[in-house]
Amino acid sequence: MLLAARGISKHFGRNAVLQDASVTARDHEVLGLIGPNGSGKTTLFECLAGLIPTDSGEVEVRGRAVAPARRKQFLFYLPDGIRPWADQSVAWTMRFFAALYARSPDEVAALARALQLEPLLRARIGSLSKGEAKRALLALGLLTPHPLLLLDEPFDGLDFRQTREVMTLLRTVPAAGRTLFLSIHQLTDAARVCDRLVLLSKGRVAGEGTLAELRTRAGLNEGGLEEVFLALT
Repeated sequence: MLLAARGISKHFGRNAVLQDASVTARDHEVLGLIGPNGSGKTTLFECLAGLIPTDSGEVEVRGRAVAPARRKQFLFYLPDGIRPWADQSVAWTMRFFAALYARSPDEVAALARALQLEPLLRARIGSLSKGEAKRALLALGLLTPHPLLLLDEPFDGLDFRQTREVMTLLRTVPAAGRTLFLSIHQLTDAARVCDRLVLLSKGRVAGEGTLAELRTRAGLNEGGLEEVFLALT
């Protein structure tokens, strides 16, 4: 097991955002964190990454408890909607990450092609549209070497064709030795790209497993992810 989080709880004042949430991430898989807006997905990612303290719970990496300050050695978290180095160009940010993580110019060029960033390389990060910025940030995340990559809403702002192309790219990542943990609120997207799924509703984990396993747990003979989610939550 690459990562195991057990009993994660988080309150903001009297608001219980996460309640005894437990999840596991395996080597070389695409794991989906599924739930509507406000279900606690981003808060769970921030707790796993060690960015905010939990009220209870622990996180293990390969069977050993890891303190929040040390988790950046094992995982990289890419939040949704950020604009780092807004006055720098897309090319500059990619070169910076490549130098930081010893990536080759060929790897940078391949990601720029795959994410259709070549026409945007001279553009400032702060000037990009939502979808353009999303693709630029995905490039940065994919340049990191960490065994576990957490991506918050990786398809937000992308059109249908771009979503399909990014899905195809992300599906190649586990074969290269990494695990992806994707926070997704669109159930159709999640069902298409993820090997396993974690269903989060009102801060509680309602189920974890493949779609077939979750369907069995829900007592359904057939049905898609939407029907399964409704049945379990």
